[in-house]
Amino acid sequence: MASIHKDVRIDAPPDDVWAAVRDFGAVHKRLAPGFVVGARLEDDARIVTFANGSVARELLVDCDETRRRLVYAAISERIKQHSASVQVLPDGPSRTQLMWIVDVLPHEIAPYIEAQMDKAALAMQAALARRS
Repeated sequence: MASIHKDVRIDAPPDDVWAAVRDFGAVHKRLAPGFVVGARLEDDARIVTFANGSVARELLVDCDETRRRLVYAAISERIKQHSASVQVLPDGPSRTQLMWIVDVLPHEIAPYIEAQMDKAALAMQAALARRS
């Protein structure tokens, strides 16, 4: 299984970043606007539409308020296994370190997933720094 780790630095207070991360149904409005262009909640999942036209069904696995950690799993025809965790950590009084880890199969899709994560990280940095 491929494991992709992203350490994203965001010029925004951790409380603000966590509020956006934990708002599972508003990823397209609060966390990564532009990269994610649509999201809707459906039963126990969110259906996410990305700027490149792809659509994913993401299941909320856990939202840990104490650790500021959100875990989700994605379901798709191309991906055999996909689980992700996002943890919000303080990086000084007004900066945040966002630790994002994705485990994915098949291995061959990892470069695509990592490139998408890089684009998402840029969208997060821009959206959240703008709000601070």
